[in-house]
Amino acid sequence: MPRLIMRLIAIVLIALGALALIYGGFSYTQDHTAAKIGPIELNVKETKTVPIPLWAGIAGIVVGGVLLVMGGKR
Repeated sequence: MPRLIMRLIAIVLIALGALALIYGGFSYTQDHTAAKIGPIELNVKETKTVPIPLWAGIAGIVVGGVLLVMGGKR
């Protein structure tokens, strides 16, 4: 694998791992149709939160660091 690609992947992994540790997850909004009576429609917005485990953030930083070090050696 070329060094540049390996370094870019490493930097992305480190950044994503750091964001996972800082924010701990992400949320999104989902629209649902609760009721539909003729031409009238009742929509409900539901916010869901997806937690990112602590170990996943740490693993991203560690793997990114290893790739960064390995990408520099040759």
